[in-house]
Amino acid sequence: MSFSATGETQFRETTPGELALIETIHASAFGREEEARLPQAIIEAGHDVISVVAAQGDYLIAHALFSALEGAERALALGPVAVVPDHQGEGAGTRLVRYGLDLARERGWRSVFVLGDPAFYKRLGFRRDLALGAVVPWAGPSFQALELVPGSLAGWSGLLRYPAAFGQGDAD
Repeated sequence: MSFSATGETQFRETTPGELALIETIHASAFGREEEARLPQAIIEAGHDVISVVAAQGDYLIAHALFSALEGAERALALGPVAVVPDHQGEGAGTRLVRYGLDLARERGWRSVFVLGDPAFYKRLGFRRDLALGAVVPWAGPSFQALELVPGSLAGWSGLLRYPAAFGQGDAD
């Protein structure tokens, strides 16, 4: 397991025994069961994932999940991302996503797609124009992409299939 530390907050990959704690992070951040159960559903379905947490001692304050997509070559979906309410606005979410992106780059992933706040994700390098070729049910101004390998999405377009837990299901 690799990790890096910034001050008292450590960024590392999750361990199998932390799924219940991860669910609690998402439940407290979103207040909805769908987001709280999504990481566990994706991980337990056996999808290729990068699951990272921000921890302060034994207390997990944030979680981000990257899961493999079908369609674009070596593409990941980012989400859900959650920070417990009493630590929101401190930069832990931004640093955690950057940590996960670094791991993805090191492991040979080529691009990452996200559905989220354009103002937040733009700071991390995500762009709306890079996601325009993707055919997904939630296409729109909040659907963005980041090239981990420059030019990896140039000229690409097609169906982008998410794990079924995201609600897209297996239908084309």
